[in-house]
Amino acid sequence: MDLITQLKRDEGLRLHAYPDPLTHAEPWTIGYGHTGDVKKGDLITEHQAEQLLLLDIDKHKKELEKSLPWVCILDDARYGCLLNMAFNMGIPKLLKFKNTLKHVECARYNDASEGMLDSLWAKQVKDRAIRLSKQMRTGEWH
Repeated sequence: MDLITQLKRDEGLRLHAYPDPLTHAEPWTIGYGHTGDVKKGDLITEHQAEQLLLLDIDKHKKELEKSLPWVCILDDARYGCLLNMAFNMGIPKLLKFKNTLKHVECARYNDASEGMLDSLWAKQVKDRAIRLSKQMRTGEWH
């Protein structure tokens, strides 16, 4: 597995804009979890969704590496785990996982995995959090 495959599974593809599932309001989302310049009534093609996904991954990589430069030394699966989380909740909310991120930085992956599961985010995304916490713990894609 890789990040693109994982995000496609976790985000799902929606070609029609839809409101935030928690608030039923803004931000509007389209494609594979793309937000920002999306408004009610927007419609895209599958090709456009693929292009937006690649742009969003690149944007999140840059933001993650700027905020947490040490992520560059992580193995692909753990780096991908943090990118997936950033993609899902945004960098500002990810950065609030202070203890979990400190555990990752110090290679305490079991503790990081437990911290991920002990969060409101995990309650909201359920199976995604379980898979990503296992990925953090094992260093293998899930």
